[in-house]
Amino acid sequence: MNSREIVMRTLEYTGPERVAASFPEPYWHDLRGTHFSLEGFRPQWQEVKPGREEYVDEWGNTWARVDRTSKGEVSRGVLEDWAALDGLVLPDLANPENFHAVRAACADPDRQYFIQGGLPGFPFNIARKMRRLDQFLMDILVEPEKVGDLLQRIEDLLAATIVQYAEAGVDAVMFPEDWGTQESLMINPATWREVFKPGFDRLCDVAHEHGIKVFMHSCGKITAIIPDLIEAGIDLLQFDQPRLHGIETLGQFHGQITFWCPVDIQKTLQTHDEEEIRADAKKMIECLGGPEGGFIAGYYSDNASIGLDLHWQDVACKAFMEYGDYRKR
Repeated sequence: MNSREIVMRTLEYTGPERVAASFPEPYWHDLRGTHFSLEGFRPQWQEVKPGREEYVDEWGNTWARVDRTSKGEVSRGVLEDWAALDGLVLPDLANPENFHAVRAACADPDRQYFIQGGLPGFPFNIARKMRRLDQFLMDILVEPEKVGDLLQRIEDLLAATIVQYAEAGVDAVMFPEDWGTQESLMINPATWREVFKPGFDRLCDVAHEHGIKVFMHSCGKITAIIPDLIEAGIDLLQFDQPRLHGIETLGQFHGQITFWCPVDIQKTLQTHDEEEIRADAKKMIECLGGPEGGFIAGYYSDNASIGLDLHWQDVACKAFMEYGDYRKR
């Protein structure tokens, strides 16, 4: 079984021979990412004053940071005034010329790896930057028509982009959309279902109609809408904090969706306790995965940002590989 087969069998619950994983070398690594590239767009950070750098992204949002290593945050959204909505020009993401590298990555008919194409988000993740998060959360309640118009335009663009990814040959598309705080969903789940779920339904349908899977990364506790995400057609949820939801709680969805998680980056890895790290790896294999499938073992690549020595994730990788070798069972 090659890596692509292992991941596909994991997603479809058809019996991988071992746990799929996204570890660095020399450990198992079954997935590869690829991304469209906007022709002629090469943003660079520029120092605007001592201690502050900015750049303008492809949507027209201005980002800022006060160091030279962070990703920064949106300081001015392109749509600060709703009056500018009618004249808003969205980037030409779905232009086939943007997908040369994607087609090259998928060109080998005997490729060994599962390839996912990156999306900038579903509509919320894009719209909230145009308006800034705090303002957009208010907009959902006080400007529902304008929010609906903006989401529809973004949704149309993403649907066309998904089609281009599928035609280029990827196995899945993956998008980030952080919907939770450490305690709950950022908005009322009923509001999420009314305003945002129809877009999830449509975009997942587009992907599945073109033969590819849909992966979603989300930070925070979004447990309340996991059943809705399953219903919409999300094939995989990538969480870096599985303990936030409860590993047993996530295990209740075994057979319905796949989870892709490292050992919890805020709770377990930070204990620096080898036995606790190994125990969590084993528990995720048993609750979320197993010989049928349903779980991909993850690795949090930015160890520096969470103040973690590489050793502790090495412990987790080895434990996942030990407990996730289903051929030994």
